[in-house]
Amino acid sequence: MTRQREERSQDAHRKIKLGGLIVKAGLADIPTNVLLGLLVEGRERIRDPAVEERLARLGDKEFKA
Repeated sequence: MTRQREERSQDAHRKIKLGGLIVKAGLADIPTNVLLGLLVEGRERIRDPAVEERLARLGDKEFKA
């Protein structure tokens, strides 16, 4: 497989995994502009290490559910 093709394949796999997270979180049916706004707000909030740690624990719990 060529390098470019491998990179495209890896990119597609990453996007599929991220989409799966959206579905697992129960966010697949919200409008895309709301979803993007939620993600942007989350990006800003995790600059606080305490918030990032709390969200990481919550995510770990959801993965185990």
